[in-house]
Amino acid sequence: MMPKALQKILGHSNIGITMNLYVHITEDEKHKEIDLVADALNVV
Repeated sequence: MMPKALQKILGHSNIGITMNLYVHITEDEKHKEIDLVADALNVV
């Protein structure tokens, strides 16, 4: 679910509350994102 939509559904006034409570990343997802950044930096 998109974090902004979740914020509205839960009634949080600040997206930071939603992000800190409900959005988590696995180690595998973190490494995939790091690889994407590395690939993008190699293109430039």
